[in-house]
Amino acid sequence: MTYVVTENCIACKYTDCVEVCPVDCFYEGENMLVIHPEECIDCGVCEPECPADAIRPDTEPEMAKWVDFNRKYSEAWPVIVAKKDPLPNAGTMDGKGGKLSTNFSEKPAEEVA
Repeated sequence: MTYVVTENCIACKYTDCVEVCPVDCFYEGENMLVIHPEECIDCGVCEPECPADAIRPDTEPEMAKWVDFNRKYSEAWPVIVAKKDPLPNAGTMDGKGGKLSTNFSEKPAEEVA
């Protein structure tokens, strides 16, 4: 089993989960996070920390597409190891449907020099 980040993270990008991850398997895009499925140790400590309820175990129905999604972007985006502020509109975007097709950005997070 592994955990994956799902659509509800898009346009929210809460990072409470990052602080509790013992193996630093979160990766940051411009407007969401993903988990590298092969780096996740399946401890589950991140799941209850997500205010948007966007982290799910891969054993739930229809999670195979999210495993592939998380793998793809974790290999392209930079690792994130410290908590940051959520996106400015996180409160209004939390829980909205259809964000993958309307709000998702493939861009990596901008690295701070």
